[in-house]
Amino acid sequence: MRAERLTAIRQHLYVAGPSTVQDLAAAVAASLATVRRDLELLEREGVIERVHGGARIAEGGIVETAFGARENRRLEAKRAIADAAYALLRPRSGVFLDAGTTVLQLARRLRLAPLPLTVFTNGLIVAQELLNVAPVRLVMLGGQIRSENASIVGPQAEAMLEGLSFDQLFLGASAIGNDGVIYSIDPAEASANARMIARAAQCYVLADASKFGLRATYAVAKLRQAGGVISDAALSAEWRARLGEAGVTLTIAGEAARDGG
Repeated sequence: MRAERLTAIRQHLYVAGPSTVQDLAAAVAASLATVRRDLELLEREGVIERVHGGARIAEGGIVETAFGARENRRLEAKRAIADAAYALLRPRSGVFLDAGTTVLQLARRLRLAPLPLTVFTNGLIVAQELLNVAPVRLVMLGGQIRSENASIVGPQAEAMLEGLSFDQLFLGASAIGNDGVIYSIDPAEASANARMIARAAQCYVLADASKFGLRATYAVAKLRQAGGVISDAALSAEWRARLGEAGVTLTIAGEAARDGG
């Protein structure tokens, strides 16, 4: 019975989100003391995290904690960027969503208001968001799983990309340097991202203002190769001008697109 109760607690937290001990006790028909002991066990196993008065599914239960922290950083800006990106989606087209945290917000936006699209992705969490969302047709790349952000990378993924083409690509970025280069912290991720850009008719880099003026270890491509950037209103006037000079189409969430061409 305890095993069934633990399963019921996990399912409740997954469906309902963070819940109080009282809510969990009601959901599994157990006493508060029993649920507290169950939560202690699930926390030791790394499945859930205790929060004030209750619990939630642990970030590390799906991906490492660092990804969960990145996902929630500047969340309001990421959602605004995702909303602007959603407005650019074209029904009945093929789009690629990478495994970035801002692109994940676009997947969640699409889940709220589905469109008839064929969505390709190398992000396990992106795929999870869009699983069984009609009328979205979902295609997952195969290859090596990079645990840091639950992405699929490596030779098999890149070989699959070579046989595909996309109307639109929505790509995250670890950093965008003053040299106008998109950077990643991982070599396999950088290589896969470069291949995505090469296979897309139209590319948008989804990056909030905090990503600009930084560098990471591995170069992906020049911004002008990507062609489009979607950012938030906090992006500096200097960077807006710089992107225009580079011929990059800039979309600021909440503002009209600016064509750098």
